[in-house]
Amino acid sequence: MLEGHGYAEKWFLEAVWWPAFGHFQHLHPEYEVSDFKDGYRFLDFAYIRGPLKLAIEIDGYGPHWRNVSRIQFSDHCRRQNDLMIDGWKVLRFSFDDVKEGPRYCQQKIQQLLGRWLGEENAAAEADWLEKEVIRLFLRNGGPLTPGEVRQRMGIGEKKTRAVLYDLARKKWIVPHSGNERIRSYRLSSAGRDLTL
Repeated sequence: MLEGHGYAEKWFLEAVWWPAFGHFQHLHPEYEVSDFKDGYRFLDFAYIRGPLKLAIEIDGYGPHWRNVSRIQFSDHCRRQNDLMIDGWKVLRFSFDDVKEGPRYCQQKIQQLLGRWLGEENAAAEADWLEKEVIRLFLRNGGPLTPGEVRQRMGIGEKKTRAVLYDLARKKWIVPHSGNERIRSYRLSSAGRDLTL
């Protein structure tokens, strides 16, 4: 099984990040940070947005962890402490969770982003149905028709039209096809940037 450097990170992007957010804005792979020894280390991913600095680490359970020395283990703990002291929030995921439980990883990231960015984020004004429809667009990764939204959300035609109209008015979705009569919508850049 391929669990080498880069494989777990690629899996994380495909199985966790993209389905949850549908974009890579503010996410930086292999982000360089200075350490307590005046050297440099690399975070698997850094999400930097406004006041939030989030380090995301993907840890495989392989030879790296099974054969770690006491000195290496201590260095690992110090590294995380230094990040915390420097103002980073740290989320660690096992490669097994990324692979077998991507939804768990998505929820933890969304919870943290919601807690730290929720007050600044326009999504705080959205009701629960609007948030769920935005999440549907994020999971889908592309345009949706009103019929698809109605069917997947289990709501009536009138309610579907009303929620899509409100989301378009807030500029979180935009028409994808159709001018006079809109046949499908897609997320706008503002919609992709929402923290739900």
